[in-house]
Amino acid sequence: MSLIEHKKARMDYEVLEEFEAGIELLGLEVKSLREHQGRLEGSHVIARPSGHGGRLEAYIVGMTISPFQPANTPKEYDPARTRRLLLTQKELKILADNEAQKGLTLIPLSVYSKGSKIKLRIAVARGRRKYDKRAVLKSREAKREIERTLKNKN
Repeated sequence: MSLIEHKKARMDYEVLEEFEAGIELLGLEVKSLREHQGRLEGSHVIARPSGHGGRLEAYIVGMTISPFQPANTPKEYDPARTRRLLLTQKELKILADNEAQKGLTLIPLSVYSKGSKIKLRIAVARGRRKYDKRAVLKSREAKREIERTLKNKN
């Protein structure tokens, strides 16, 4: 079940490959996400070597999770803090290699619950130009029109 989605991601980007990642959250953030209080718009994922041992780590930057109970939230809580993602080293290597390529970026698509865990679906994507977006809209409209015609014939 999807908790929050980046609705414009598939329109603004051409998704090449998708990954599922765990996300390191505070208790109040989990409660907020279960109440669908969060935004993925304007956020992105970075994969960098950590300071100790040179192991790769991934972080989501710009994701906003509003406080579950604003009156009870600690004063030092930052809704837009950088959160660590939980992936295997093999997946992190793939993400870091893709991020290093020119024209590719790592974007979050959705946050969802899988059992008792909160997961983040991220994608390796290439940005679309304005004329590409128009072509996508045109093809979607044509497909919708064909389905409508076939439905009315039956």
